Amino acid sequence: MEKQNNGNRALQPGPLDGIKVLEYGVFHAGPGASAILGDLGADVIKIEESEGDPERYWVRLGELDLSLPSGESVMFEVSNRNKRGICLDIKKQKGRDIFHRLIKKSDVFLTNLRKSTKIGMGLDYATLSRVNPRIIHANVSGYGPDGPMSDLGAYDPLGLARSGMLFVTGAREPALMHLGILDQATAIAASHAILTALFARERNGKGQEVDVSLYSAGQWLMYPSLMVNNILSREPMVRGNRSEHSPLRNFFRCMDGKWIIGTHHPEEKYWSLFCETTGQTDLLADPRFVDNEGRAANCPELVARFDEIFATRTRDEWMEIFLSKGLMFCSIQHVGEIKDDPQAQANGYVVDFEDPTLGKLKIPGYPIRFSANLAGTSSLGPALGEHTVAVLKELGYAEQEIEDLDKEGVIG
Repeated sequence: MEKQNNGNRALQPGPLDGIKVLEYGVFHAGPGASAILGDLGADVIKIEESEGDPERYWVRLGELDLSLPSGESVMFEVSNRNKRGICLDIKKQKGRDIFHRLIKKSDVFLTNLRKSTKIGMGLDYATLSRVNPRIIHANVSGYGPDGPMSDLGAYDPLGLARSGMLFVTGAREPALMHLGILDQATAIAASHAILTALFARERNGKGQEVDVSLYSAGQWLMYPSLMVNNILSREPMVRGNRSEHSPLRNFFRCMDGKWIIGTHHPEEKYWSLFCETTGQTDLLADPRFVDNEGRAANCPELVARFDEIFATRTRDEWMEIFLSKGLMFCSIQHVGEIKDDPQAQANGYVVDFEDPTLGKLKIPGYPIRFSANLAGTSSLGPALGEHTVAVLKELGYAEQEIEDLDKEGVIG
């Protein structure tokens, strides 16, 4: 199966070709990081126990059905693309021996098990660095490696809660964001940490341990808000009441029921052009709206007026008008619109992909373009234990040894 090819360039190696990653993790925040490394060309091996990663079977979120025709979850495909999967019981000595042989050949080990579980299973950095001193040992947790919550499990909503992200909409009640927003941000942060540690190892030859948590990634995303609060002692959450925001930084429903949003700074630069483009030049002479202070004091009246104006044309008609004038408006799209968005297609943000089981798909492309390398999805998630035999043969195990391991329940 071919890797994603951005544009019409000849097939090129991934920037991480030759890097070997071993993962013992579940759900998305950890495994999503190694999936990203796989996008970049790393060889990623995922270890599962005989019952498999629980994410395989997570098929319901509220009223949303996540199940594929196989009965497994589409989220497992998201979190485990680009990976080879093996089934291995590392609680058995022979399984531990296989695991250590894999560690010796790996550049990176990633896990998101709880701290006490890692220590109990011998998956901690102190143990594995003795097996391979050059290993980059990546930990993903709920709340960080230290402190009173360091050994607690967590999921995306709990990280959102602890980091303040449930109030980012400005509503009085907390509002959950779906699907896996913080999980994905944590995966990105973890991949960033791993890449940085790999670069440091190239400089000094030493492996190290890196820690990322849902809480830390959430705080990182909230960096501007935290600084506003910490320095100015102000609650940074801006209420979402449209009537309290300038028409130049607001969103409007168009004639076809679709929405459009604009953001313009500094507003003085764009006010005249906006009024001229929308045919509201009389506002330019109205003393209530001649400056930012006046417009801010009279926002409800202005927004109500432009609500009527935007309702006279479709979203795409307004977009064509605004783009021709250089005004910074954008269509507010539903997720389902993105796969057919010509802007996404032109940049490889959405790409065609063919899976042996699911057929022809449109999937997210890698968001960064390299001039000398190729990045993107090479395969969706592996079947449980799909590559166990192939990986053991690479480690030097003979057919009879593999059969014996299977009979003994070491592999599945």
